[in-house]
Amino acid sequence: MARNKEPQKKAILTKANKTRKRAPVWVFVKTGRKVRDSPKSRRNWRRDNLF
Repeated sequence: MARNKEPQKKAILTKANKTRKRAPVWVFVKTGRKVRDSPKSRRNWRRDNLF
């Protein structure tokens, strides 16, 4: 990927990076640690394309 990115593309990549977060602690407690991450964070950088 090019080093110099367009601002629109950079904003999309930043937003996608922010969604990759763990689930809140109360979700761990409620599910008995079966759910570890949020559903949106299941994207893989190599497998799934943003564009």
